[in-house]
Amino acid sequence: MSFEGGRTGQGVFVKLYVGNMSKQTTDAQLNDLAKPFGTPSNAHVAKDKVSGESRGFGFVEFVNDEEAKAAIAGLHGKEVDGKVLKVNESRPKTTLAPAGR
Repeated sequence: MSFEGGRTGQGVFVKLYVGNMSKQTTDAQLNDLAKPFGTPSNAHVAKDKVSGESRGFGFVEFVNDEEAKAAIAGLHGKEVDGKVLKVNESRPKTTLAPAGR
């Protein structure tokens, strides 16, 4: 299985979705969760545009497949702050067609 999340100045990176996180999880904490599996190039917790509060999910990017696969295997189903994480390869964002069209 080959992952490809996008491109950086260093080449291709692998983007993982991390869901069902505690609303208190920070970017730094998400990065720390991913570190045992490799070197995350980026970790970002999604925040509400209006309130600035965490939306309970985030994304972690790795520079190779092996690290990403290890992170999925090690973090999916892991309990963190009373929540069981859901971790998988990030899928492209889809847009919904406007109603009535």
